[in-house]
Amino acid sequence: MEIQDLPQDKKIILFDGVCNLCDSSVQYVIKHDKKDVFRFVSLQSEIGQKILKHIGINPIHTDSIVLYEPGISYYYKSTAALHIAKGLSGIFTLATVFTILPTGIRDFIYDYVARNRYKWYGKKESCMIPTPELKAKFLE
Repeated sequence: MEIQDLPQDKKIILFDGVCNLCDSSVQYVIKHDKKDVFRFVSLQSEIGQKILKHIGINPIHTDSIVLYEPGISYYYKSTAALHIAKGLSGIFTLATVFTILPTGIRDFIYDYVARNRYKWYGKKESCMIPTPELKAKFLE
């Protein structure tokens, strides 16, 4: 897949494909994405690397979730998480209340969790293989 082939009407979540916390978060988003807003791609994948390069993020220094809206904008770290929460159904939209905190404080907490995620939640040997039902939600 090439950048120009990305779905223009979907928000793309780039995530760490070997992180157990990230995998659980992706499963959570899929379950609560009632409007079918999101698509997913691992940071480690070829298309993930192409997207990062396209938006000007150095893949070597990226250990963060990235939310990419093709042709519009991108967000990372805590801001990405809050924009994702805003797109989910129900009570999850309440997480946007944290936007009142300065980005520096939100990202400090985000970075602390990101630095410790493998220690706390573990790491997989390889990226998750989606079930046939979920395959359409993942970009290759």
